Amino acid sequence: MRLKCAEKLAALCLSAAMAVSVSACSGGNMYASSNDSSSIADNDVITIGSVTTNSGSAAAYGESEVNGFRLAIKEINENGGIFGKQVRLESMDDKGDVIEASNAFNRLAGEKNVIAVLGPTISSTSGAVAPLADQNQMPSIAPAATADSVETGGYLFRTCFKDSYQGQIAAKYAAENLKVNKVAVLYGTGDPYSSGVGKAFVAAAKKAGLQVVAEENSSSTDDTEYSSQLQKIEASGAEFLYAPYYYSAVGPYIVPQARAVGYDGYIMGPDGYDGLKTTGNKARYDKVLYTTHYSPDDKSNKKVQQFIKSYKDANDGESPNTFTALGYDSVYMFKQAIEQAGENATRADIRNAIAGMHFSGVTGEFTLDKQGSPEEIGHRAGDEERLADLQRHHPTGQVGRIP
Repeated sequence: MRLKCAEKLAALCLSAAMAVSVSACSGGNMYASSNDSSSIADNDVITIGSVTTNSGSAAAYGESEVNGFRLAIKEINENGGIFGKQVRLESMDDKGDVIEASNAFNRLAGEKNVIAVLGPTISSTSGAVAPLADQNQMPSIAPAATADSVETGGYLFRTCFKDSYQGQIAAKYAAENLKVNKVAVLYGTGDPYSSGVGKAFVAAAKKAGLQVVAEENSSSTDDTEYSSQLQKIEASGAEFLYAPYYYSAVGPYIVPQARAVGYDGYIMGPDGYDGLKTTGNKARYDKVLYTTHYSPDDKSNKKVQQFIKSYKDANDGESPNTFTALGYDSVYMFKQAIEQAGENATRADIRNAIAGMHFSGVTGEFTLDKQGSPEEIGHRAGDEERLADLQRHHPTGQVGRIP
């Protein structure tokens, strides 16, 4: 987990949340078991499907993931493919909707040549797809579905950290690095991602000895007016506000409205801040921080700078973001699993190779736990060491700026 400070600029990302079981079908073969699907040996090309949010309010996340998929596949194919076979991506847009995601996933699962699926993008759609992955016996990796409620470990795995971990890191940073005593939280009750991270922060803050002086909420994460809640937070004397929302709410609404009511303390959030856009006076975004899964400033992991260079070369100088990095690593996780499973691998063989996988990529080094989520080791572990490192090299707390 990385920590970033958006002083002059900011960023926001998403991984919404909601474990919804949807049994919708788009026709055709709804459940194609591993026995019905072909193996790697049956096709001249290795086809990997993707279900991502490429339109709607979360489109920025899905598009970034797809860019990461494409770069990784391009590199793999230029280096001889997997077992000498080229990799092909079959991409589908779920529009951030659980029904669309379920239909798209079932269509891919019904195609015998599709050996695995990348995605979905957000936690709500991933929660809907999780039971379908098990029913279809389709190995799937969700790059950014952070909600604890998403059921992973069967045929669905994830590349990112869970929300509960992000909340814990935020509380730890507030207590140990910022040395604040009074903290507040604001989250959307109608969104499992927002409420899940917010509640995790509250529990960790209390455990760390911090005083939670205000706990406010909104009915959703799509509201545009938060002034009444922020006035209460300002009146509480909070020095630190944890507001786990998406970039679409934080940049144009929450931060400016917080400053407008007189709150000048720290504002922090989870990976949903990655991509945040500033409006008006950029000084309002001083002391805005967020945790994320990848840092472009990381010089200790040689893969990071090479990834950035490769992405810029392929995208007219544009820089990758956290979602690009998570998508990129997700493809390489499949590559590692397929190579381990062998040239005759089926979907079930690939799933078994992913389970418990130890992986090292641009987002760090980790091992998947029994629930299919990364355990923090190596680059993703050592919270005390990492926080101390941030303080040593970036005394103002700034790790990087989002252009």
